[in-house]
Formats: sequence, structure tokens, C-alpha cells
Amino acid sequence: MKENIIGRKAEIQELERLYHSNKAEFVAVYGRRRVGKTFLVKQLFEKELVFSVAGLANEKTAKQLKNFFKTLQLYDKGIADKPKDWIDAFDLLIRYLLSLGEGRKVILLDELPWMDTPRSGFIAALEHFWNGWASMRNDIMLIVCGSVSSWIMDKLINNHGGLHNRITKRLLLRPFNLSESEEMLQSVGMNLSRYEVAEAYMIFGGIPFYLSMFDASKSLCQNVDALLFNKDAAFADEFENLYASLFRNSEDYVKIVTCMSKNRNGLTREQILKDSGITSGGSLSKILKNLEICGFIRKYDLIGVDARRKRYQLLDFFTLFYFHFLADDKARKAHYWSSIQGTPAFYAWAGLSFEMLALQHVTQIKAKLGISGILTEEFAWMKPGNDDEQGSQIDLVIYRKDKTVNLCEMKFCEAPYALDKDEDLKLRTRLKNFRESLVSPSYSIQLTLVSSFGLAKGKYASTFQNEVTLDDLFS
Repeated sequence: MKENIIGRKAEIQELERLYHSNKAEFVAVYGRRRVGKTFLVKQLFEKELVFSVAGLANEKTAKQLKNFFKTLQLYDKGIADKPKDWIDAFDLLIRYLLSLGEGRKVILLDELPWMDTPRSGFIAALEHFWNGWASMRNDIMLIVCGSVSSWIMDKLINNHGGLHNRITKRLLLRPFNLSESEEMLQSVGMNLSRYEVAEAYMIFGGIPFYLSMFDASKSLCQNVDALLFNKDAAFADEFENLYASLFRNSEDYVKIVTCMSKNRNGLTREQILKDSGITSGGSLSKILKNLEICGFIRKYDLIGVDARRKRYQLLDFFTLFYFHFLADDKARKAHYWSSIQGTPAFYAWAGLSFEMLALQHVTQIKAKLGISGILTEEFAWMKPGNDDEQGSQIDLVIYRKDKTVNLCEMKFCEAPYALDKDEDLKLRTRLKNFRESLVSPSYSIQLTLVSSFGLAKGKYASTFQNEVTLDDLFS
């Protein structure tokens, strides 16, 4: 039921439009593991689904065909002929669909990449089903889902064979934002402060399944310990499973995110090629593209170092948390997360993670600043240091067409941020360096604080012209 779906308003609107299009639709819904692809489709089309089957993980063709056949028999007990291959299997599906008479028919092929086992002929049979029968009807809506996003891109969206340009709509399902994550946590009974919701987000990202596993009888820290640190933690092996489920040849993907995790500002393509040990530039390009599509990394401009350079930065919260706390098995101790609250180790991680959180909520930052309708460019800026002067860096610069620049300073703290004399001097030095290196004299610059609870009153508070609080990021 649509009422059970949190968020996904744009996706629901688009899927409903496609359902009522009165022509054949071939829809690919894809995204990372645990993001809620199957849940969205099954909840939205609960009454309209006439057939739904899911591929089996790591099983051979015979098991996949048997699963398809047995599932089809649940819908039509009259089907008795066992398929010899995928052509037979799809012909049985056609026979069943023809028996249903008039009316729109929604078919879900879930975990599609698992069905495409080596030399199985699955793709050719899918082409036969769609091109030879389904595409010529006005009552078929075929939805395919898959977590192996590299497979979805290669075999369906960028297919150069019989399925070339056959996908009528592709929907990339992204993680929840802060507001949707808060709603998800409330739906499982978690009554957290927004500070705690942000902390949960900086650990698990906006992944619905992770958030759905929270136990309302436990505190946030107890939940994190139970899910990640305690003995028999539910997500103890999640990092390995995550990349293995998303990408074939996942070892190379892990090599790349491992080297990227060691540099918070990101790396150039040349640096990644050198540090990761990947030998093929073509393979690297494909991996970076797939990681970017899935939201694990971003490609952005870092200005001030060798003029303008494209960098790739790791921004998947769960992956970042894994490398910070979980990659070393010796660091996994019961009740670990509860024990480090308020320590330097916690704040070192939280400060960096909050910067990532702000970067992923630029839309909300612009809304608070009242510039949603103004054309902007976002980038990072750095001035390297030397023997005489310390370097400067700004992780989020919002360059506006109304001749204004917002330099954003991100601070995650448990109370309003109090700017002292030393920090004020650093900010003013940063401002001076930025203007000298990049900004036309005709532009004004506004220092903008993005923080948990805003700016504390004090002698240096007027240094900031704008404030964005955690509440604003939930808008």
C-alpha cells in the first residue's frame, strides 16, 4: 500500500504515471543493496502485481529455472511443463499472462542479475519475451530490479544488442535524506533527538533496511553496538556483502574505496590508479562510474590546487564508518560505541562525517539561505601551505550568480558553537586567502556556519553572516 511507503514521492509519481500510460513499459529500478527497491514496487503495486519472482543468489541455471517454474505454478497451477531453458520459461510466462484476460498486468523480475548465470541464455530469452511479445501490447508493465548495478548498466541500460534502447524508464533509488531517515526511525518506534538521528545517519547513511533494524527498547548507542560491534552483530559482515552484492569483480571496487578512505579530500584519477593497484585505466573508468552512480563516491571540483582538478571523494557513510572503526577486527569490542561517546575519537569521526552530511544536503542549505532559485556552482577550495604560511581549505563553496559566495564552515557539536579568538583568526585568514586567489572584487563573500545548534552569542559571533542548523537540514 502506498500509505506504508516512506518518502519516494517522485518515484511513486513516476511509477503511477507509467502504470497509466496505456502502452508497454519496461522499467528498471536499481540502486545499492538494502535501499528498498523491492519494497517500493511491491507496496505500490500490491494489488496490480500478477507475477513476481526473485533470482537466487549464487545458484546455477538449473536452480534458477526451477525457482522460476515453481513460482509461476503458485500463480497458475495448470502449468505443468517444466522449462528446459529460459526461452521455455518465458513462453510459460506468456501463456499464463494470456490467460488473465484484459487489464493492466504488472510483472516484477527481482534480483534479475542473479538469473543471468554464465552461458544460461537468460538475456537472449528476455529479449525474446520483450521484443517478440510484450513490447507490442498495451497491457504489460515489466519491472526489473537489481542490486548489481554494474550488471544493470551493462546488460540493460547500455545494452548494445536486442535490448538496446528498450528500457522505457530507469529509476535509480537513492538513500533517504535526513528527514526521511527520521520518519523511518519513528516508524519503528525510535524517539530520537535530531542530533541522534544525525549521528545514526552518519553511521548507516539513509539506508532504509539498516534503520528498520533498530530496536525501540534500546538507546541509539545500544543499537549501534548490537548491529555492528557486539558478538554476533547483525551487520558484522555487511561491508563484504555490500560490495559483493553490488558489483561483479568486487575486489577491485574494494581496492579503490580502500585507497580513497585514506584521503578525506578525495583523489585524482591518476592518484587512484597509482594507489589502488588497478592496472587498467579502462577498468578504473568503469568502476568509478559505477561507484558514482550508486552514490558511493562523488566527482567534484577542487579549486586552488593545480587550478581546477576533478577529484573523486568517498562519501558513503557506512563505508567510511567501516574503515574508521570496523576494518580492524581487533577494534570490534562489545559496547564499543557506547564507551567512546564524548571522547576525542568520537568527535574526530563526527566532525568529518558531519561535513559529508552537509555536502549531501546542499539543497536544504540553499533553501535556508533563500537561494534555491539562484543558479549556483558548488566546489571545494584549497590553498597549500608553505614554510611561511599555513594552508587553507574550505570543503563547501557555494558560488552564486548574484555575485555572492558562501564559504561554509561545518561544525558538529552538542551545544551552540562558540567561536573563539583563534578560530576567528583562522576564518579571517581563510577568507583573505580565498578572495586573493579566486574571487573578483565585485563579489561579496559571506561566511556561513553549518552546525548542530547554531552559533553561541559572543565577541566573535558577527564573523558569520549566515547560520544553518541541523533542523534546517531536516527541512
